[in-house]
Amino acid sequence: MKLSIFKQLKRDQTYVLLLAPVLIYYILFKYVPMFGISISFLDYNMFKGFLASPWVGFKHYKIFLENRDALVIIKNTILLGGYNLFFGFPAPIILALLLNELRSSIYKRFVQTVSYLPHFLSSVVVSSMIVMLLSPSTGWVSHAMQGLGLPTIDFLQKADWFRTIYISSEVWQQVGWGSIIYLAALTTIDPQLYEASKMDGAGRWKQTLHVSLPGIAPAIVILFILQIGHVLEIGFEKVFLLSNAATYDTSDVIATYVYRVGIIQGGFSYATAIDLFMGVIGFLLVYISNKISRRVGETSLW
Repeated sequence: MKLSIFKQLKRDQTYVLLLAPVLIYYILFKYVPMFGISISFLDYNMFKGFLASPWVGFKHYKIFLENRDALVIIKNTILLGGYNLFFGFPAPIILALLLNELRSSIYKRFVQTVSYLPHFLSSVVVSSMIVMLLSPSTGWVSHAMQGLGLPTIDFLQKADWFRTIYISSEVWQQVGWGSIIYLAALTTIDPQLYEASKMDGAGRWKQTLHVSLPGIAPAIVILFILQIGHVLEIGFEKVFLLSNAATYDTSDVIATYVYRVGIIQGGFSYATAIDLFMGVIGFLLVYISNKISRRVGETSLW
């Protein structure tokens, strides 16, 4: 006998009560703020409010796409996100596979702890460390270059070095934390598979290739699809703290542009239109990659 929704809720009221705080959180802080995207279709005036501000349709989207700076900003965002995906995504997988091969549990826990710590540092602290390390007068890197007889470089004032500095710091900060999921996935692999491969003469390298990697392949695919959705979401804080007028050619991304236009210049509608536009592109990237994954393999988000 099929129960009505009301009777099902009454039957599972304990679970519903447990779920209620999470639902309330998502409704208040994730879904209600979504109504704010409507100002991207208005010439929003904070003194007039939503209802009195004039409706302008896709005006702000057209202005952004016709803006000469848009191409540079989108290019910088895609390149930073692409490099971060190319170098940052495989790094935790490699670290997890290396840690899985360690036989000394004490050394393994030490390496794990040391690699996790940077994740808990704020972007402000990490940016300050980078500035101190790369300072042309007092930085350790400059002192090392002087010791080797090389000319010092003011890395933070060179646009060509910005992407290298940003991606390197991102990989260093996230590699340990990102490896946790892969280490958990490695523990689910049946030990008998390793024993069988040993009997077939496989060394540790071949065991990694033919047992460990296929064992964590579903986790890799799922995380890769999720990561693609964040390609255009470059962290605002670190880019803002490390960039300056001399590096805008490579460091000016969507997040910093939206901050300047929306907060400093008061262009709320224009800034919202840009952010929503990039959010839609991010969703399309996830949808397309999920569709490709479902057709090529058996793993997908939905």
